[in-house]
Amino acid sequence: MSKFQRYTVTAALPYANGPLHIGHIAGAYLPADIYVRWLRMKGEDVVFICGSDEHGAAITVKARKEGLTPQAVVDKYHEHIQKTFERFGISFDIYYRTSDKLHYQISQEFFLKLYEKGHFIEEETEQYYDEEAKQFLADRYIIGTCPKCSYENAYGDQCERCGASLSPSELLNPRSALSGSTPVLRKTKHWYLPLNLHEKWIRTWIENGTLEGEQHHDPEEWKNHVLGQCKSWLDAGLQPRAMTRDLDWGVPVPLPEAEGKVLYVWLDAPIGYISATQAWAMQKNKDWKPYWQAEDTKLVHFIGKDNIVFHCIIFPILLKLHGDYILPHNVPANEFLNLEGNKISTSRNWAVWLHEYLDEFPDKRDVLKYVLTSILPETKDSEFTWKDFQQRNNNELADILGNFVNRVIVLTNKYYNGYAPAPDKYYDNDKETISEIIRIVRRVDELIGEYKFKEAQFEVMNLARLGNRYLADNAPWNLAKDPNNSSRIRTIMHVALQITANLSIILYPFLPDTAAKIQRMLRIDIATWIEAGRMNLIPENHRISPNAEILFQKIEDSVIEKQLAKLETAKLSVNDSVAPIKENISYEDFSKLDLRIATITHAEKIPKTQKLLKLTLAVGTDTRTVVSGIAEHYTPEQIVGKQVVLLANLAPKVIKGIESKGMILMAQNRNGTLAFLQPDKVIENGGIVS
Repeated sequence: MSKFQRYTVTAALPYANGPLHIGHIAGAYLPADIYVRWLRMKGEDVVFICGSDEHGAAITVKARKEGLTPQAVVDKYHEHIQKTFERFGISFDIYYRTSDKLHYQISQEFFLKLYEKGHFIEEETEQYYDEEAKQFLADRYIIGTCPKCSYENAYGDQCERCGASLSPSELLNPRSALSGSTPVLRKTKHWYLPLNLHEKWIRTWIENGTLEGEQHHDPEEWKNHVLGQCKSWLDAGLQPRAMTRDLDWGVPVPLPEAEGKVLYVWLDAPIGYISATQAWAMQKNKDWKPYWQAEDTKLVHFIGKDNIVFHCIIFPILLKLHGDYILPHNVPANEFLNLEGNKISTSRNWAVWLHEYLDEFPDKRDVLKYVLTSILPETKDSEFTWKDFQQRNNNELADILGNFVNRVIVLTNKYYNGYAPAPDKYYDNDKETISEIIRIVRRVDELIGEYKFKEAQFEVMNLARLGNRYLADNAPWNLAKDPNNSSRIRTIMHVALQITANLSIILYPFLPDTAAKIQRMLRIDIATWIEAGRMNLIPENHRISPNAEILFQKIEDSVIEKQLAKLETAKLSVNDSVAPIKENISYEDFSKLDLRIATITHAEKIPKTQKLLKLTLAVGTDTRTVVSGIAEHYTPEQIVGKQVVLLANLAPKVIKGIESKGMILMAQNRNGTLAFLQPDKVIENGGIVS
């Protein structure tokens, strides 16, 4: 019997700045849903918590891109994400949002308690500041070259190309995402959590599973890559981390001297699990406290691997320092899901968007659940391909599961007018099959409890394989040719019906729609796990449905080709080597630029420089000098006589003692190759570019 009286299960709060894709689903939400459905079937007291993470720089970046307020962005995407989860059948008890007033109150109270207990240190540090935007820059507002892989558009907290965790100070050639200018360092004050002071106990808790001398969890139950990433952080030495930010969007820091500052999103967001639980409890007229404060509660966080450090180190430290909360018993984080040979990328539209899948395959949400569970990146990165999706639907769901259930329903109606027969004598083959049913049920139960959902689903399908093999070995359709075999056929069909009923139970956590269809055909309503493994689920003379519903239709090649073509279009339309488009400007801003056609009449290298050329330009209105950094790409002889585009009203600037009046416009590839912008026919000097 479990030592836990209740379960609090959380799934990572998705950022409310875009739609969901299959990588999100495979990372956290589908595994969590399988686990929770299983717990409910076992009669456990469980609350399943999730909600939109609506603060942080990612939201404000999206707001700027879409020309909306942060509130409008989160309102838009919260509703979209919530509806998508509902359409896909993820069974949250509550889907909350961190912009709710209750969350603000709980987060501020949490911060104040730690502040009053003296757990923060106040420090003045230097942080990047955008002088044009007149704003301190959060990590996501700083873009630069990744020091690990040289990707030129890495963020200040993470490189999306190689996945490396970064800090803004590590970026090469940093620039502001707001204005494109080079940021400067300015002093600002923040409240830090000195993680380094808690290294000893957090290491013991993670590696040994003990907390204050008592066994808290079994570290052998934790995934190796979760433990490995935690140990890597600990071995590198924990550093103080700021729990506040200079932003105008978020939960305000509840201190009089902290005006204009908000709580760090990784303090605010995980507290969202707690505030969501409180909101749920108020809706249900329940007491929320046991789900977060009782020692006989099992707290489990389902997340992706990019959130391991926050859920395994930072949040547990915060919970323990607060003093009123339990710590997680497991954080079964998944690795990443790739797509057709490449990493999923929202910026490149290289993704299978869940809402689009549901639009295009409205009757196949269980198919996607099955395929994703079959390839869950539980211990290493895995890959989704549309060909594999088709193969698993056609060869496994349709030919194995669907075929077996269809056979049983059809044969029962054919031989007994839909009434379940009573068994007669059991032969060795029957007894072995019954023993295997019981073994599979027990194994599925064990594997789900160990967070091995991929293997558990495989065992469920083994029950369908067993059923097909049992029917094929005993061939009741052949026995029916001889009336003397009637008693044998009754036993075979009785066993086959029990396999089908057991399938409908253990299939439910994985494919709830399909399990419900099977139970409708069997005309049973069994929703408890304790029934699984029994051989009397379909009693004698029980009437099943006269109609055998097709569980899974085959997917044609043309359907898959359409999806592959859709991805190919995305590949062609977006190039991740191209710098992101800057903020929109008004037509009035553009009209201030005076772009003219000019001809280079003279060019010479500037002494003691490698990159600079001194150019003389005939502009039509005048002749002027421009200093240009193109000497590594062109010799003076190569460019004399070329027509170029000149930004003619750029304020003069003295470079190496030469007054430069204007700027030559150039195009640049990712590899640094430069090219002139030139008219395709001769235009008189001074011609306006518009």
